[in-house]
Parts: sequence; C-alpha cells; structure tokens
Amino acid sequence: MKDITVTAHLDADTRTRVVTFPDSGFVSLRIGGGPVDVTLIAPTGTADILRAISAAADQAAHDLDALTNPAEEDA
Repeated sequence: MKDITVTAHLDADTRTRVVTFPDSGFVSLRIGGGPVDVTLIAPTGTADILRAISAAADQAAHDLDALTNPAEEDA
C-alpha cells in the first residue's frame, strides 16, 4: 500500500460501490457517496488483501454490535 492515512466517520447511509475495469486489470472499491469518498484501487494479484480488509470490517462490525447490544453477546 502506498503511504497515506485517511480518517473517515461512517454514517448509517454511507454508500459503497465496486467498479471493475477489465481492460486495465483493476477494480475500485469506493466508500462514501458524499463530498469526499475513499477509493481503494486494487490491481490483479491483490484479491487476498481485499479479502483481509473484508474480514477485518466484518470483525469490526461484530465488535460494534457487541458494544451496542452487550446482552446479545452473552447469550
């Protein structure tokens, strides 16, 4: 990954979009939909890192659910 640090606050209505560029051999994953978007550009050969990002996002969502509904985590 190239060096950059971006901080963004997600809202319930944050949009995501995937665009595939088959002729160029990459996909973009865009998060935002407002005046500022975060876009990840993933060329061929980087599918595993996208899967790792997806797994980390799923873990973060699970942790957020636990913070929001702690009684459900104990059940």
